Amino acid sequence: MLTKKEEGIGVGVGESKGFKAGMILLLGTLLLLTMVFPNTARAATSVYTISAFTNTSESNMYIYESYNATHYGLLKGPAYTPPANLIRDPSIMKHTDGLYYVVYTTNWSGNTIGIASSTDKVNWTFVRNITLSTPATIAHTWAPEWFKDSNGSLNIIVSLSPGNYENFKPYVLTASGSNLASTSWSAPTELAGIAPNYIDTFIVKTGSTYHAFTKNETTKYIEYATATSLAGPYTFKGTGDWAGWGSWVEGPAVVQLDNGSWRIYFDGYATQKYYYSDSADNFQTWGAKQEIAGLTGLVRHMTVLKESG
Repeated sequence: MLTKKEEGIGVGVGESKGFKAGMILLLGTLLLLTMVFPNTARAATSVYTISAFTNTSESNMYIYESYNATHYGLLKGPAYTPPANLIRDPSIMKHTDGLYYVVYTTNWSGNTIGIASSTDKVNWTFVRNITLSTPATIAHTWAPEWFKDSNGSLNIIVSLSPGNYENFKPYVLTASGSNLASTSWSAPTELAGIAPNYIDTFIVKTGSTYHAFTKNETTKYIEYATATSLAGPYTFKGTGDWAGWGSWVEGPAVVQLDNGSWRIYFDGYATQKYYYSDSADNFQTWGAKQEIAGLTGLVRHMTVLKESG
């Protein structure tokens, strides 16, 4: 007969063996489920990255990240300072070579735009300046934006002025190769139907339709036009205060959210606030503008990149 002490030990050993057997069975079941249903073991999360300059510095770029496109945290700032002049209006994208690139306004006057690259969105390196040339005089070269077309071409949409900071028009230039450190670019082509005196043009494409959001520099509203070709002609679908965002706003940047709706970010520069607004019906109507918590009053003219992370 076992003593009380020995009896207790015997029960403990039996429970231990049963526990181990149960754990082995459980782990085997989880392994089988992971093999049969691999997506249950992980979930894709969208990462939204903002490149911007700030109210306190137009010579430094700041990078912010978010997992819901609403609440952003600082990834690094300053993240990049160009070798000379300014870095206003930085537009971010990820290229086919696996690197991140920003294209940006280099100066208040002149005919160049700048490019910098990064492997991790944290450490940035100057790549080159691109000199633009058109038959007409280029006095001011502002607000370049990357645009990847569905045909695989890489383009930059940029606003050019002949002088005196007036009569800006949107133009497109296209890369001839994939190496952004050395590729040549086409001569700027004016976007037909959006001129004159429109600036900060941002384009997205759905199906075969190009959607342009652009600031009317006369009325200070962000307006909306569409075309079946990147170069136009564009037809305006929304003018004046068509979306309810008010005037004295600029720098639109548009991204599609995970739920299929679209979000536009824009700079309320007159009041030093930054806003977003959502559309669930393919740009026809928009919700009330909301301030971006934590960034409003700080960032200026940003562009957002969406990735799966």
